[in-house]
Amino acid sequence: QVQLVESGGGLVQAGGSLRLSCAASGSISSIIVMGWYRQAPGKQRDLVANITPGGTTTYAESVKGRFAISRDSNKNTVYLQMNSLKPEDTAVYYCALRTVVRRTLPYWGQGTQVTVAS
Repeated sequence: QVQLVESGGGLVQAGGSLRLSCAASGSISSIIVMGWYRQAPGKQRDLVANITPGGTTTYAESVKGRFAISRDSNKNTVYLQMNSLKPEDTAVYYCALRTVVRRTLPYWGQGTQVTVAS
């Protein structure tokens, strides 16, 4: 069983910063990608950023230049540094892990709320 535990969400003023962490534990093998998604009320869950074991990153256009994803492979942990936050970044942020076996059905964390006040 794989568990993803997120931390680091909270309330911040526009222009501020937050750092999210996601630690994966359990029977993990053949990771394809780890990353972050977000879901605002009434909207679908969208990709924010992801990173492969080799360090290749992908970002949503809306966060490029403001967010940075990184990983600690030894700890199976991924981070999301969020700078210059905007009210439209407000959402529940979910960590996701895809493996070779779970390529189309990722493991999900429980989600962490990020609220950006204007």
